[in-house]
Amino acid sequence: MKDATLPPDPALPPEAALGAGSPRLRTGIVLTVLLACQLMIILDGTVMNVALSRIRSDLHFSATGLSWVGNAYTLVFGGLLLLGGRAGDFLGRRRVFLAGVGVFTAASLLGALAPTAGWLIAARVLQGVGAAMAGPNALALLTSIFTEPKARMRALALYSGMAGAGFAIGLIVGGVLTQWLGWRSVLFINVPLGGLAVVLAARFLPAVPRHPARLDLPGALTATAGVAALVYGFHSAASDGWANATTCLSLLAGAGLVGVLIAVERKAPQPLLPLLLFADRNRAAAYANVFVGYMASIPMLFFLSLYMQDVRGASPLETGVAFLPAAVLMFVLIQWVPRLLKRVGPKPVTLTGSACLVAALLLLTRLTEDTGYFPTVFLAAVLMGCGTGLALMPLSVIVMSEAPPSVAGAAGGTLQTIQQTGTALGLSVLATVFGVASRDATGSPRQLLVTGVTAAFAAAAVMAALTFVGSLAFRRVARGERPVRPSDS
Repeated sequence: MKDATLPPDPALPPEAALGAGSPRLRTGIVLTVLLACQLMIILDGTVMNVALSRIRSDLHFSATGLSWVGNAYTLVFGGLLLLGGRAGDFLGRRRVFLAGVGVFTAASLLGALAPTAGWLIAARVLQGVGAAMAGPNALALLTSIFTEPKARMRALALYSGMAGAGFAIGLIVGGVLTQWLGWRSVLFINVPLGGLAVVLAARFLPAVPRHPARLDLPGALTATAGVAALVYGFHSAASDGWANATTCLSLLAGAGLVGVLIAVERKAPQPLLPLLLFADRNRAAAYANVFVGYMASIPMLFFLSLYMQDVRGASPLETGVAFLPAAVLMFVLIQWVPRLLKRVGPKPVTLTGSACLVAALLLLTRLTEDTGYFPTVFLAAVLMGCGTGLALMPLSVIVMSEAPPSVAGAAGGTLQTIQQTGTALGLSVLATVFGVASRDATGSPRQLLVTGVTAAFAAAAVMAALTFVGSLAFRRVARGERPVRPSDS
């Protein structure tokens, strides 16, 4: 049944509906460009982590300044996602997407050429701006272009796979490039890829309908400041603790601004964040699971990477390869998720994935100083891939499949904002658990590290269990009903 809480939408013109009836080559190019850009944006959230030690020595970063190589990107990206998605609804998704990829590519070149620490941080800020313009509009373009149900389900599943596996792939790519070619290659690689994407997108991406409107400026300012304050507060909690004055002030300001945003959006005639997006039960449950799922899964990669390198003595490349089973399984499951959703609906799929995710984290709580890669870490990586593939990848499909074209950008921007905020909160909570556990333990430095890491995995398992609870909220599918149905565009 179509979501009656959202306004009806104008039909897409035939030339925009590439998912139904256009030449296969052109459809493939469109999908490849959008997915490649999404992967490039996600990679830049993690790929720099592996290179931080070399960046610090090369550009003479201070210990506190080095954290801004990552924070500058995530703060700006997270803070501007809602605005970037809604701008695409009003100004044209193709136009905003192309501009975003162009800005991201130019910023990558500037960062690769950075002679000073300040230069690199400024480039990372600019990358965040470009990513916030391109990311939500890539997702909105997928739903607007691929209108045939089967094609849309497959495109959204591939997109979700890129979003999930991109974090693991970032560690692999970062390890390979940093070890063989140096840290600047991590940014340089975006230049030819981004340039090619701009050329192909300009040639093959169709223009989809714009929805004439005025920008909700109060909502834009409140949302940008509120999300940025929350993300900064969570990052500050991870490094300086929850009792730190900056942490407390940032989180209080962020929470207050989110409250103001909700009040503003209730009265806005054309809101930046349409609150009716949360009126549909399945979409609201999917948003909730995105938040708690990314709280547990992405920080898990960070702590497992820490264990591999600082306890087991693995190189950055070896650490990246350790995540390969998870990444491979995510891509394999891409082919099955649309069929599973169509056949049984979201509840059984996400419940199974949540159970796998919890099992992976519980297995990692058994790590010791002498635990080898086989079988414990390998099995955990396999369960992690299955869990992420089944619990988190379907959520983008659920959120976007029935989002009308007029709010697709807002729906995509909200999805990615929740993703970023959940990741930042999860990392800060788990960093606190890690710090308390390792500080209270006794033994060698490696033993203290293992104690902290396993405590963090135990806390992450509790977070992952919340995705199991959230999955129970999905509507049960009646016999003969289509479980996840793309909207009738």
